[in-house]
Amino acid sequence: MCKQSRDNGVHRGLGLASERSVNRHEILTMSDTTAGMQLTAVRPATRWIQLGLGLICMMAISSPQYVWTLFTKPLGSALGAAPATLQVTFSLLIVLQTFFSPFQGDLVDRFGPRRLIGLGAVLTGLSWLLAAQATSLTMLYLTYGLIGGIGTGIVYVGVVGQMVAWFPDRRGFAAGVVAAGYGMGAIVTTFPIANTLATAGYQTALIEFGLIFGVVGFIAALGLKAPPATRDAAATGIYTPTGTMLKSPIFWLMFVMMSLMSTSGLMVTSQMAAFGADFGITQAAVFGMAALPLALTVDRFTNGLTRPFFGWLSDQIGRENTMCLAFALEGVAMTLWLITRGDPLLFVLLSGLVFFGWGEIFSLFPSTLTDTFGTRNATRNYGCLYIAQGIGAIFGGPLASLLHAATSSWVTVFAVAIAADLLTAVLAVAVLKPMRARFVRDSSP
Repeated sequence: MCKQSRDNGVHRGLGLASERSVNRHEILTMSDTTAGMQLTAVRPATRWIQLGLGLICMMAISSPQYVWTLFTKPLGSALGAAPATLQVTFSLLIVLQTFFSPFQGDLVDRFGPRRLIGLGAVLTGLSWLLAAQATSLTMLYLTYGLIGGIGTGIVYVGVVGQMVAWFPDRRGFAAGVVAAGYGMGAIVTTFPIANTLATAGYQTALIEFGLIFGVVGFIAALGLKAPPATRDAAATGIYTPTGTMLKSPIFWLMFVMMSLMSTSGLMVTSQMAAFGADFGITQAAVFGMAALPLALTVDRFTNGLTRPFFGWLSDQIGRENTMCLAFALEGVAMTLWLITRGDPLLFVLLSGLVFFGWGEIFSLFPSTLTDTFGTRNATRNYGCLYIAQGIGAIFGGPLASLLHAATSSWVTVFAVAIAADLLTAVLAVAVLKPMRARFVRDSSP
């Protein structure tokens, strides 16, 4: 592996974590210098415009994941589906969003973000339009799950991969901002979709909002373009090939960590309506509003806010230190949530804290990965790591439903999720941090 393939983000990301006393601003590799010169060749506002367009694209594809729980009851009744089999739809959405992401990332790198991300936005909207016509679980799997997963996957991995290349100096923050669009986008749709479901039914909701998502995402994608550093990276010859990355123990440790965190977060995302009903929350009101939609709205806000916040914090104190802090926060919040589960107000407030401790994985992991392995194949490389989200969807979706059915209690399900959070927090500082410190030391000139 070429020693110069490490970029300045490695040293910035490790910062305080490194076993060597280094000034992270003093160490620049050829890769960083080239990227900086190329980015200064464009108007300063250009990359911020790209960040804004990426944010809009992410907002347009967020609802299929984050409002799915609102559709479970009406879809289950209409199709005569048991909860565990219905949740396969959600798992398919996430699995297909993630398992094809290395291939999708490669296509974005090859053909540019405008075409591919625009196509992904159209497929996302189309998945809801077709799902409205589904008369069986198989049709729902193929529409909402398969088409929706492929569409959202293209947009998600494409936008994140572009932004970590556009912002080599603010990688954690930039990844956090666009990831916030995915986490917060459903804020503007949760109550409207809930109202449409109540007044016109799930088919109308799928058709109306599917059209909106497809059109808005496609228009925003028309303004996207690859950063100069990505287009010209071949000239530098400085990069970590994806095959080399896949042989690194650091990559696989991060894969396990992201899988554990995805499991806990996606369990809450996909099952909230189910355990909220068991906790007596779905019929409760908080501040005159239905507790469940209010909780989902608060969740979207904190799930979005956490991504740029912890991304920025990781730029300051190091990736692993931030991971430990955030992951432990979710574990503690989920414990308090379970203990106070019968209180509607605390259910709403603590649900927001749970997502504040979870959503940052979508800024911390891509920035840490790019810090470690460089920007040349950032989109494809993150696509490989993003598969961990699909693993989490399997464990947090149908398998969590089966565990609940087998134990007749959500306590067991919560206990597994809490254990995953706390274990990952420990792995961040006890294992990943020293591994990356040694990697930087051994790779430095």
